Amino acid sequence: MITRFRQVEMRLMGPLTAIPIVLAVAVLGTIAALPVLAMVISELTQDFIPPGLQHLVTVAVGCAGFIGILALNPIYAIWLERKVAAHVQDRLGPMRVGWHGLLQSFADGIKLLFKEDLVPKNADPVLFRAAPMLAIVSAFAAFAIVPWGVRSDGAVLAVADLNIGVLYFVAITSLGALSVLMAGWGSNNKYALYGGMRAAAQMVSYEIPTAILVLLVVAQVGTLSIPEIVAAQEGGFLGIGDWLIFQMFPLNLIGFVLFFICGLAETNRTPFDIPEAESELVAGFHTEYSGMRFAFFFLAEYGNMLLVSMLAALMFLGGWVGPFGSNPLLLFVKGFGLVVVQMWLRWTLPRLRVDQLMAVCWKYVIPISFFLLLVVAGVRGVGAGW
Repeated sequence: MITRFRQVEMRLMGPLTAIPIVLAVAVLGTIAALPVLAMVISELTQDFIPPGLQHLVTVAVGCAGFIGILALNPIYAIWLERKVAAHVQDRLGPMRVGWHGLLQSFADGIKLLFKEDLVPKNADPVLFRAAPMLAIVSAFAAFAIVPWGVRSDGAVLAVADLNIGVLYFVAITSLGALSVLMAGWGSNNKYALYGGMRAAAQMVSYEIPTAILVLLVVAQVGTLSIPEIVAAQEGGFLGIGDWLIFQMFPLNLIGFVLFFICGLAETNRTPFDIPEAESELVAGFHTEYSGMRFAFFFLAEYGNMLLVSMLAALMFLGGWVGPFGSNPLLLFVKGFGLVVVQMWLRWTLPRLRVDQLMAVCWKYVIPISFFLLLVVAGVRGVGAGW
């Protein structure tokens, strides 16, 4: 019976394996053609949509696009992380469901969809149910200000082109830590509560250097608008010479590394994953969650990983600007490349203790960030003729 079932499974897996490959190619092709697609959509809305609804339709299409990307992102990212973990540990990782396990995440998603949704008897029902929703909302809302590129007419490809985009980013990312705190408090579980309180301490600590490092970029570019920050990095040797990471060397390089470290802490990734710390707290803040509520936290985590990586690429690595011109696909490649680095670090570094995490922030990251800001502001001030 088992052999017969395995034969049927193998016959099905071959054709089904093409699904994730076709989806990945379609998404990457859409991202690469985004400037042209945006122009076509804009012309169609002008021709067939009343003027009062044109902006609303454009925003709705943009929201649908990045929600689709965020929904597919964890499917591929979880598979990739399991493969990275396996190869770091000299294993193979997922291999059975599809070619090299490509369908494993789809199978896991179906399993979570049909698992029973349990709510602890003494939990706070409002906070318990609202926490995963808030985690999803914060991850999706933050992507509203992420620009993917510019059209040929100079229009920015973003759902909301705010002139205070980086300030919005600093504000909205705080909601993610708030959702973790709500999950820990509302679960009525001591391990979940420990995880939630750790997240609160982590949030208070690492929000400070994140804001300082954002000011480091603003002090050099002179704007809070993310598209203008990217525009200031265009040109230079091979199209990459004016990337901020190469300017005022090594100050901006250090700033980029510190911003990436703060991003790891903001997304609760190793070595800063003490809010979930499975070796100490069972699963931390989501100990009591099951089914799709549990999956929502994963969806938010991988969405935040991509968000932080893309913001780092926009502010320090030229965004969609590269050696062969500019294209939204370049921004995605840079962002997802930094996501792979986060995965690599997870299976390389040990988890920090709570006191070590606080020491890294208050004794090292914050003082160095202040020093970088003072030096860069001083140099820019002298250059401007203060």
